[in-house]
Amino acid sequence: MSSFRPSSTKVEALKRLADQEGVFGALAIDQRGALQRMLSQGGQSLGSEGVMHFKELVSQELTPYASSILLDPEYGLPASRVRAEEAGLLLAYEKTGYDASEPGRFPDLIDDLSVLRIKEAGGDAVKLLLYYDVDEDAAINERKHAFVERVGSECLAEDIPLFLELLTYDAQLDDVTGPEFAKLKPHKVNEAMREFSKDRYKVDVLKVEVPVNMNFVEGFNQDEVVYSKEEAQAAFQDQAQASHLPFIFLSAGVSAKLFQDTLVFAKEAGSNFNGVLCGRATWKDAVGIYAQDGEEACREWLRSQGRQNIEELNAVLKDTAQAWTEKFSEN
Repeated sequence: MSSFRPSSTKVEALKRLADQEGVFGALAIDQRGALQRMLSQGGQSLGSEGVMHFKELVSQELTPYASSILLDPEYGLPASRVRAEEAGLLLAYEKTGYDASEPGRFPDLIDDLSVLRIKEAGGDAVKLLLYYDVDEDAAINERKHAFVERVGSECLAEDIPLFLELLTYDAQLDDVTGPEFAKLKPHKVNEAMREFSKDRYKVDVLKVEVPVNMNFVEGFNQDEVVYSKEEAQAAFQDQAQASHLPFIFLSAGVSAKLFQDTLVFAKEAGSNFNGVLCGRATWKDAVGIYAQDGEEACREWLRSQGRQNIEELNAVLKDTAQAWTEKFSEN
């Protein structure tokens, strides 16, 4: 049992970020370098202005159907100002990517940002991304532990929720999409959750991967199978026991259909997850349309297929996700 509970101020912020049922149906578009690359695939760079405007379009057209939106302060503040009035706002605190010049995938914070400044920009919560391998060298992981402790303490001082996003990897493997990492993934994801659920980190909500690669689950893939259906269900059950904190799933760029099917599978396995922060699965097909055909064509796609993606996801969440407040009544 944990002794750490969100303050009344944090509780009100979490309510703004969730829907009326207490489920997080959040839209994520805090990509920076990745989005610039996606917008330049046709050989034509749209630059920073293009990235900012695309985020504005997504925010304006899709936040009426989402409980909140995750943006970055570098390109996303204009988008935050055109979001639906009822949509909450999460702002990213970390720089995009990581330092590849040394082992460890160490994070860094945006130079001219603080938790206070995130509050002043209208943020209801702080999002921090951490790449983490529970089996990596202890000295590397101690640096990461201290890093999260500092941010958690800063959020506690400013009385604003901290959403910690964990992206797992294996320091000995380059490919996190193949069968070798798939075999390791349940251990990597669930042990990372156990670690950062400790009170010392002052995390309020975990944003995490599903604990298996669904492309290798029996019944989801006709080719190579890494997990039987029962093994995959057991991984979701273990994940549900790994943390007393509210946790939400990230979409990891899979298709909208596969993400929805994954949530249904999670529920059937007994997962008590509390919603999603869904990014590319919702809006990625609009990127090429914006780059090739311009704003109006992009708006049309967002108003039709983009909205449909969110509304279909919301319908799945209604049947699968649990209110975040239930986590505190459980403990």
